[in-house]
Amino acid sequence: MTDPALSARHVAFDWGGVFTAGTFDGRSTQNVADRSGVPVERVRESYFRHVRQLEVGAWTLNHFWSVLQQETDVEMGYLDFEALYLGSIADHAPMYATLAGLSPGVRVGLLSNNYPVVSDHLRADPRFARFDALVFSNELGHKKPAPEAFAALEAAMQRPAAQTAFVDDVQENIDAANAAGFHGILYHHEAHEAFERELAQWLESGGTKS
Repeated sequence: MTDPALSARHVAFDWGGVFTAGTFDGRSTQNVADRSGVPVERVRESYFRHVRQLEVGAWTLNHFWSVLQQETDVEMGYLDFEALYLGSIADHAPMYATLAGLSPGVRVGLLSNNYPVVSDHLRADPRFARFDALVFSNELGHKKPAPEAFAALEAAMQRPAAQTAFVDDVQENIDAANAAGFHGILYHHEAHEAFERELAQWLESGGTKS
């Protein structure tokens, strides 16, 4: 007899741009500029040049901040920066409602290009208890759209990729998910209700695309 758990459909999500409103990087760099008085273009030039070091876990957030300070002359202590950084997270409430409404039989995963301290902050969020698998690039050492990231997600989900939808707001990541055998669903904030219908159809119909 087939184990129902093995034949069920499941879902995994990106975090930034899916569970957040807007982009975390854009908001955090703007907040640093507003707080410090340093032009946002100067902050972003340094930030985006080095942020990959955070995403693959090569740098701590403290070291990242020390480099940005040296390059931008922002005067702000690390603890103040960390609080400002975490405070730049803006929740996208409709997606958290979708997460809470998923059937208990649906395994739920997260694959996020993320940063030290931020990933710890998210893991401690009570809402994240609904996730069965959390894969953060800074802990893995690989970021989307690398095949290694999706292989790690499949392993963490403990289900075949073909049984899992992957939700992301970036087409490149959806293409990589499809190439890895997942069922990619491109997400747009302004079309959340349409997304919910598409996800429900996937979960209920066995994942056949219309």
